[in-house]
Amino acid sequence: MLFLYPVFLFAILLIVIPILIHLFNFRRYIKFQFSNVQFLKEVQEQQSSKKNLKERLILLTRILAFTFLVLAFAKPYLPSSSNTSASNGKQKLVSVFIDNSFSMQNLNQEGTLLEEAKQRGKEIAKAYNINDRFQLLTQDFEGKHQRLLNRDEFMEAIDTVKISPQSRTLTQIINRQKSLLNMQKDVPHIVYIISDFQKNINPKKNLNIDTTIKLNLIQLKANPVPNLAIDTIALLGEVHQPGNTEKLLIKLHNYSDQKVIKTPLKLIINGVQKALGSFNLAPREVQNDTLIFSGLVTGWQNCTLTIQDNPITFDNQFYFSFEVEKKMNILLINGGKANPYLKSTFATDSFFETTTINDGNVDYATLNSYPVIFISDLNAISNGLSQQLKNYVNKGGSLVVFPSTNIDFLNYQSFLQDLNISYPDKLISDSTKVASLNLQNKVFKNIFDEYPQNPDLPTIKKYYQLITNTKNTGESLMKLPSKQSLISEFHVKRGKIYLSAVALDDSFSNFQKHGLFLPIILRIALLSFHVQPLFYTIGNIETIKTPPINLSSNQFLKIYKDNKYSIPATKQLNGNTELYFADQIQTPGIYQLKKQDSILSELAFNNNRSESDLSYYTSTDLIYIMPSKTNILQVSNTPLNDKIRETNFDIQLWKLCIILALFFLAIETLLVKYFNMKFQPYS
Repeated sequence: MLFLYPVFLFAILLIVIPILIHLFNFRRYIKFQFSNVQFLKEVQEQQSSKKNLKERLILLTRILAFTFLVLAFAKPYLPSSSNTSASNGKQKLVSVFIDNSFSMQNLNQEGTLLEEAKQRGKEIAKAYNINDRFQLLTQDFEGKHQRLLNRDEFMEAIDTVKISPQSRTLTQIINRQKSLLNMQKDVPHIVYIISDFQKNINPKKNLNIDTTIKLNLIQLKANPVPNLAIDTIALLGEVHQPGNTEKLLIKLHNYSDQKVIKTPLKLIINGVQKALGSFNLAPREVQNDTLIFSGLVTGWQNCTLTIQDNPITFDNQFYFSFEVEKKMNILLINGGKANPYLKSTFATDSFFETTTINDGNVDYATLNSYPVIFISDLNAISNGLSQQLKNYVNKGGSLVVFPSTNIDFLNYQSFLQDLNISYPDKLISDSTKVASLNLQNKVFKNIFDEYPQNPDLPTIKKYYQLITNTKNTGESLMKLPSKQSLISEFHVKRGKIYLSAVALDDSFSNFQKHGLFLPIILRIALLSFHVQPLFYTIGNIETIKTPPINLSSNQFLKIYKDNKYSIPATKQLNGNTELYFADQIQTPGIYQLKKQDSILSELAFNNNRSESDLSYYTSTDLIYIMPSKTNILQVSNTPLNDKIRETNFDIQLWKLCIILALFFLAIETLLVKYFNMKFQPYS
């Protein structure tokens, strides 16, 4: 048996006081008058013997009561097998993680799970000594939570914890706790995780935890509630033009075991309702729905998709934004004469604004302002233009190459090999026909309502044989019977290159006059537009890439919402501007990215949908995924600090000592009363 406060054992010396009192028996005698004293000696002898026995029993009970009272103050305990004597009496480091994710808004008998978690965190602190140190950690992983606190500071910090949009895995949480605890060597490390343990916290494999860390899990139980969520959305069109009809694909998820009937779905764009619908969902069903809307004008579209579902509401709104473009700039570079087929293709739609120029008059400084560049009818590509086109593609531009009828093979080989793509090797004069289309490629998306069984495909009279680069084989859009690609798509760093094996000339093929030519060329152009993502997810934001933004030395970008703003870090990289937000975005909604007073773009942020599934691990599940020495504390009406003392501080005996002290005091009282012993108080 060991003692937590052995200094109190010196008080055991005070036992001498009741012993001295009984030895000297400081009592006053009362005189009585007797008429006959002949039997007095016999009576006195009998009473003296009983008196000695009674007084010794009372003395023993008082000594035992005092002894156990002193032992209670010294706090005796029996060391358990999991607690070594080396760590007894040392200062401990206790790391407590309080889950403050959205699911902790759920209710139980104690109120919200978060409020109960905060109360349990305080109970943990009460279980430890005043000289122990504590670390508070939440889903936010805030820097201020990396320092050690005393018990009072820790309890004050717990009171400030609020619901957060962040959602971490067990691996992330424990690694974060270890990062601070490992800075303190030769000190016992104890870790607590207070959570509802949703299944989204699963590390997907068993955890390997440092054996020097005592890991304790405290699972809070929530009342079962249904939940319906908008998981994600997508617009079917890549580029949005004024007046076009848009199709919005919506993924709806019923996370409950109850059927959902006629739940309304509403789309609001720039404050105006654009679409309305309703849907039914079976229990646990995932359903894709489509809303169709139109009437958009040029500019940024601020969109909110809403469903009605209570009591879980954080996933009832889905924000997204996109820009309706006024026009698209296209650059056509030729060998001295504009290609009539390309020029007439883009003349069919006023949305496209083309600039036609010969290869000797290209303004290199303006290349990056064009999302796509078409090269046609060039026998050779000059060194200067070749280098500028390489930089253009590497920075994210799209380049479409239609060779001339009489190319310089070595020149094209040098240009295309530097980009690690295929290049023309020789001219093949062989009449054939396109054998197949790669309908899985984005270029053919929405071109066909229904693909015919025996399509009329372009005929080929001659073509350039392409030598495939083993590092970048690309993706074929159209193939010949010989498996030779007629048009190939290559991804080169941040950009794309489309390479044709035929010239746009009647001597090579009828492709430029075929019905497929116009939709393929237009789709290639539209897919080259820099399209901002429709939305971003809070907690998963690392960087946001935008087209290049020129900033002077005293200029900076701001991101606004509700007249409040923050300043993201910016960096120019590979022809783009990258924005770094860290933890500046915590509230879902639409944010405006501004340079001074001009709006550059509107960015939509949504809460993480991983919290929508209110499925939880059981205690058995946790035992399976956690290390064998993990302690799972069951929550009950008993204060958590008592359970922790029993679990982590060995077998506590101070309560037993108090009970025994009271027991012997009660025995003393009964002895005095039963034997009618009338002692005067000690003096």
